[in-house]
Amino acid sequence: MYAVVRTGGKQYKVSEGDFLKVEKLEGAVGDTVELNDILMVGGETVKIGTPLVPSASVVGKIVEQGKDKKVLVFKSKRRKNSRKLRGHRQPRTVLKIEKING
Repeated sequence: MYAVVRTGGKQYKVSEGDFLKVEKLEGAVGDTVELNDILMVGGETVKIGTPLVPSASVVGKIVEQGKDKKVLVFKSKRRKNSRKLRGHRQPRTVLKIEKING
């Protein structure tokens, strides 16, 4: 069984037992999180939402709270001796998918 989940403005295809890196969610390591924006549930029968599948949810456990790799943003203007280097690390949460209800 699998599901298509929307969280953090992105869509992910998940199955039970998968590890998923998503945008930061509130909670501590070990807490359970219920995702309710389910766009599709697949398996023996496929349920497609319009836009969401009613009464479907995905339960996950927070494994890690941290930051992604650093992304460097370099801006320059030619012949002006103008250069900027900025770094950014996006906060993220790693989930372990435990159960798909649908």
